[in-house]
Amino acid sequence: MLPLIIVATAIAILSIGYVTYGGWLSKQWGVDPERTTPAVEFADGVDYVAAPPVVLMGHHFASIAGVGPINGPIQASLFGWVPVFLWCVLGGIFVGGVHDFGALLASIRHDGKSIGEVIGVTIGPKGKKLFIVFALLVLTLVVASFVNVVSGTFFTPDVEGITLVTNPTGNQSTAMISSLFLLLAVIYGVLANKVGLHLGPATVLGTIGIVGAIVIGMKVGISMGRFGWIIVIAGYITVASLLPVWIVLQPRDYLSSYLLYSMMGVAILGIMFTNFTRTAEFHIPALTGFSNDLGYMFPALFITVACGACSGFHSLVATGTSSKQLKNEEDARIIGYGAMLVESLLAIIALVAVGMVFDKYKAGEFGSPSVAFASGIALMFGTDATGIYRIIYALVTLAASTFALTSLDTGTRLGRFMVSELFLKEGEVTYKDATGIRSILAHPLVGTAFIVIAGCTIGGLSLSQIWSLFGAANQLLAGVSLMAIAFWLSEMGRKRNMLYGPMIFMLIATLTSLSHTIISKIKGLIKGTLTAPMWGHWFQLIFAIAMVVMAVILVIEGFHKYGEMKKVERITDGDVEEDEE
Repeated sequence: MLPLIIVATAIAILSIGYVTYGGWLSKQWGVDPERTTPAVEFADGVDYVAAPPVVLMGHHFASIAGVGPINGPIQASLFGWVPVFLWCVLGGIFVGGVHDFGALLASIRHDGKSIGEVIGVTIGPKGKKLFIVFALLVLTLVVASFVNVVSGTFFTPDVEGITLVTNPTGNQSTAMISSLFLLLAVIYGVLANKVGLHLGPATVLGTIGIVGAIVIGMKVGISMGRFGWIIVIAGYITVASLLPVWIVLQPRDYLSSYLLYSMMGVAILGIMFTNFTRTAEFHIPALTGFSNDLGYMFPALFITVACGACSGFHSLVATGTSSKQLKNEEDARIIGYGAMLVESLLAIIALVAVGMVFDKYKAGEFGSPSVAFASGIALMFGTDATGIYRIIYALVTLAASTFALTSLDTGTRLGRFMVSELFLKEGEVTYKDATGIRSILAHPLVGTAFIVIAGCTIGGLSLSQIWSLFGAANQLLAGVSLMAIAFWLSEMGRKRNMLYGPMIFMLIATLTSLSHTIISKIKGLIKGTLTAPMWGHWFQLIFAIAMVVMAVILVIEGFHKYGEMKKVERITDGDVEEDEE
């Protein structure tokens, strides 16, 4: 009964939060459905392409989710289910949702530009440049993490070359289905955007195509080694990030969203089914203690859960791709705030899923949290010896890999945008407007090459070395983004007090975590107690120091700007009082 109560309670609280707090934010921030959005004003058929709300919701949700809301809550379950539940639900409503909604709205009001551009306007050019470099480092970790996850989900151990195989393993089936899925997305994009097929019929055909791809993939798979898949993934994200969004990005994410919603629906059905049949039991204690292998609950819980409650990566997606596709400002709440709350629900589902296999997870019997997630959901329908278990396991694994793949090419496109913004001056829109070496450095190919080469190179390394940094860097980015949104709202004359608490909390939590990483690595290097490979420890140390230094400088710049704003407000208030006298 407990798993059903957990999920039902989460759905109720998140729904109430969306209607009440989300509606209040819309009013406070002046959402205006009559205002022309950048997708309409700057439509170019490449990046600025207005999309129906349901299509954009698919893109945004699929892109922000990745495997974060699955991996994070499962790892954090070692603290017990109550702390994870509270942070995912309350954090989603009062921190993550506010962050995502605010970032999307700020970008819409700045011609669909990134959060870096918002910082440039509110804090200054120095802050903008520093933030873009900071965000590029985070994006590199995002791409590296998901390259590692996807290649790990696709590859066949100890093979050379590429072959088609019958009676495929789970990895081989997932690789085939995902490959067919990309081809299907291109076909859908052409039918919907060039042939003129309406959304309804196109969606029906796309859904039939998804079923067909799954059927084929269950019978025929692709066998290739991990390095081969990394090369293929690098080629795919390079091409996908440069193509117009309507060819791959929009249709792939839209169709993916149905697969992802279905996965969540299957999980909820499984929770209801096991509630009455007892095919699986929930074993996570309410609270296991305030410290474990992850560290102390503060800050470890709030860093580890990551995307399930708040994620800085979301601000990059909201201000990088989603703001360029939003047809009406009225849809900003469902896209920005609503998608975050759906992701919080996914995190709760992941928490319940691992609860079904918690003892095995603690014993290290699963290769990754995603495997534990798939196993937990499949176990709700039957034992691991049944056919239904294998089918559910394969479908959930496919959906999880789809999450990661959608974040990959979106992250690469975001990196392309941000590299260009780094070298463009005020008033310059594209690399064609720049002069000299800047016109070369701002070229889309340069930005794409940078993020692909850096991300895929690091992605070929150990995931444990990458993921531990990703969580802290990602949450630190959220803190800085909240600061930028608060200053933007201040300049707009809108209420921003609801941002200060989340901003300060995220900054303190992440800087504490990164400082602990730096201190422990330095101590380990001095004492010689760190285990091989040593490059991993040096990589973590250098990256953590760079993150802290840049974040501290940005915060100092921000508080300096805040002081100036308060001084102006006091002067303005004084003038008003004199006029009244």
